[in-house]
Amino acid sequence: MPTILIVDDEEDIRELIAVNLLRGEEYKILEAGNGLEALQLARKKRPDLVILDLMLPEMNGLDVFARLREDARTKDVPVIMLTARGRLEEKIAGLELGADDYLAKPFSPKELNLRVRNLLRRTNSRQGATVVESGPFSLDRNALRLHLDGKAIELTATEFKLLLILIESAGVTQERGELLRRVWGYSDLIQTRTLDTHIKRLREKLGEHGNSIETVRGVGYRFHEA
Repeated sequence: MPTILIVDDEEDIRELIAVNLLRGEEYKILEAGNGLEALQLARKKRPDLVILDLMLPEMNGLDVFARLREDARTKDVPVIMLTARGRLEEKIAGLELGADDYLAKPFSPKELNLRVRNLLRRTNSRQGATVVESGPFSLDRNALRLHLDGKAIELTATEFKLLLILIESAGVTQERGELLRRVWGYSDLIQTRTLDTHIKRLREKLGEHGNSIETVRGVGYRFHEA
């Protein structure tokens, strides 16, 4: 049973997150109301995932995240950051520090559940099997090879990485800036046609399955499972 640490100074928000996570899922929930308490719990219990609000008393969320990454006991624990809607500087700072995902308040409980499920699956996949499968898609991490309907498809290393990220986050919209950072390492949310060009080429190579990669206008891209 995965353990999830919810860090937020508002008790009603922690309760809302916990209630929605436990609907139809089996998780062990830990809660912390400030940054120092969060660090102590994370080091002692080593949760499978942390949901971390950035606006915290005593120690803000970015500092908590940095401490988690510095500690050998918690450096590999995935973190979803919660940010106030519209605070772009917080989002950029979190991505540059290496946050695994982020969500703006107020958020959809369904989207939170999707992000938690996909991140846990992605983490387990990294630690376990080297092959990721989704419907007709089969991706070998080690060989950087894609088989689609049993047929080998030639992809560049960048195309493979882009497709893998989308598939591992199936059902969740990946914003342009996040994809640019994770695939190309851009440190800010600059405007570029690089992503669109790679998506176009990737869709062409996927043939009739190219429509599995959806364009979310004005936001980014999303993979939907067959």
